[in-house]
Amino acid sequence: MLAVTPPDATTPQQLMQAMRSLEAIFLLGIEGVTEVLLVRHADCYRDMTDVIDPPLSTVGREQARRLAERIKRREPAAVYSSPLRRATETAQTITNDFIVDQRLVEMALEISEDGSLNFQESHDSAVARMHGVVDDVVRAHEGKLVVLVCHAASIVACLSDVMRLGAGQLRLLPFYTSISTVRVLGDRKMVGALGDSAHLE
Repeated sequence: MLAVTPPDATTPQQLMQAMRSLEAIFLLGIEGVTEVLLVRHADCYRDMTDVIDPPLSTVGREQARRLAERIKRREPAAVYSSPLRRATETAQTITNDFIVDQRLVEMALEISEDGSLNFQESHDSAVARMHGVVDDVVRAHEGKLVVLVCHAASIVACLSDVMRLGAGQLRLLPFYTSISTVRVLGDRKMVGALGDSAHLE
């Protein structure tokens, strides 16, 4: 627990103002902030038969339904999706009017015989394309809520960029349909939630 020890003369109003100032630094409660929800697609791996571009599994369809229920209440201005089927099927549960953006794909990778993943795209390349997507959607929907349905490693690259972390420093695997939040105002970007999957509980 954070221990706050204000000077004896501090009033409740001063302390409240200090907390509001702190929240403003992180773009909370500020007019004109664009909120970008980075959503990982729902599960497609259980009972998978198509390894090239698999559809959602039965479990994934239920995850997507719960995600959509949560997001629709917030009335997003736009929903963007990776072109891959697991992402478009997830986006479609939120709205039929989603926009496909080729830059929202997963980082290119190869799977070795022992099942380990070898990324073929560099961290910097993934950061650059995700940075570009976020900047473009913020320009198009300034001050609104926007949803980007994409993939785990690309989400981590985007969050690492905002948090000014290098490759491999953010130890996070976003779960299926989890929501990570980036708030943007001008050239300022702040991370809010990380991998929030409360809708699945």
